[in-house]
Amino acid sequence: MRLFANRDYRHLFGAQVIALFGTGLTTVALGLLAYDLAGARAGMVLGTALTIKMVMYVVIAPLAAAYVDRLPRRTLLVALDVVRGAVVLALPLVSEVWHIYVLIGLLQAASAAFTPTFQAVIPDIVTDESDYTRALSASQVASTMESLLSPVLAAVALTFMSFNWLFLGTSAGFLVSALLVLWTRIPNARPTAHTKAWDKATSGIRTFLRTPRLRGVMALNLVVAAAGSIVVVSTVNYVRDELGGSQSDVAWMLAASGAGTLLAALALPRVLDRVAARTVMTTGAGVLVAGTTAAVTLIATGLATWTGTAIIWTVIGIGMALVITPTGKVLRGSVGRDEIPGAFAAQFSLSHLAWLITYPVAGWLGTEAGFVVTWSVLAVLAGVGAVSALLLWPRHDGGGAVTTLPTSPVAQAPRTDRSTLSKAA
Repeated sequence: MRLFANRDYRHLFGAQVIALFGTGLTTVALGLLAYDLAGARAGMVLGTALTIKMVMYVVIAPLAAAYVDRLPRRTLLVALDVVRGAVVLALPLVSEVWHIYVLIGLLQAASAAFTPTFQAVIPDIVTDESDYTRALSASQVASTMESLLSPVLAAVALTFMSFNWLFLGTSAGFLVSALLVLWTRIPNARPTAHTKAWDKATSGIRTFLRTPRLRGVMALNLVVAAAGSIVVVSTVNYVRDELGGSQSDVAWMLAASGAGTLLAALALPRVLDRVAARTVMTTGAGVLVAGTTAAVTLIATGLATWTGTAIIWTVIGIGMALVITPTGKVLRGSVGRDEIPGAFAAQFSLSHLAWLITYPVAGWLGTEAGFVVTWSVLAVLAGVGAVSALLLWPRHDGGGAVTTLPTSPVAQAPRTDRSTLSKAA
């Protein structure tokens, strides 16, 4: 493949994959650490930790995207990997819940700065248009693969060792990622049209707000976050307390959701060649609403079983893939090439803003009110997001042509050209 013949991209992609798997293993281990420290209140601890993560992503990612062209990017990426490795290495040493919150704040602040910097580097080392599109797709596939394989690897590892060793492996992974970045030739950033940091930080968000299809994507982010929070936050307490499972069982149940995501993601490229992105994504929203409703029914009727839960978790994984996988294509078809990093940075922040709403619901309300009430609230939020997406994203705009509110002719032209290219592809 020509893309991976590019030495610099190959190293950078390898660094991303290793860091992704490290983050995935940390998520599994963090849930088990929370259960070890807080027992039945682990959901609240994990929900709080993940809320801190989302705050860091929503606040820091746009600022990092704004200032990234003013900093030596390779040095910054290496430093962020080293910081993440050091923080993860310290997690097994915590003895109080508040220690988790402090370390997670530091870890996710570094991760929030890493992602927009990584995205900004790609167009500078992958200059061919078609290769650039493949690079964005490869990055998305890597994220999808991580959602499946990280829990599986964690489940296998937990049969031989304590979850604390997962933190050690994650820390080593971040250091390997830093070495790969060091071996990558990353050119200096090109100056952007936005001279003010605030203008640059908010340019992508303004694009979302004036583009109907992207407003629909924002609503779909809420659907994904509502359903995903049931899986990410509730699984550890649900499996350990409701089903009486082990640490390894927690990881395998998370892997069931990842398996659904992977299966759908592998089938989607051919589907998207024939079916509009809007149709695929709104169908995914419907699947997620059905999945959350089924989860509520399962727990409310007292019929919680391993098989039933695994099926519902898999369905939720499928729905998440149906929404998330086409998002990159929609973003690329909605803006000009120079605006792509800003659009992806905006989606990064806005999608995590949705999780910032749902994580506290899953963690805090779940601990105080139980699974039935909490999952019912999340199912309602998923339904609201799905209906909003249908209303905000015009039916005639299937994902090929760009529909924006009136702007200046100069600003409108690049989007029209980009749309034409996307439609032709």
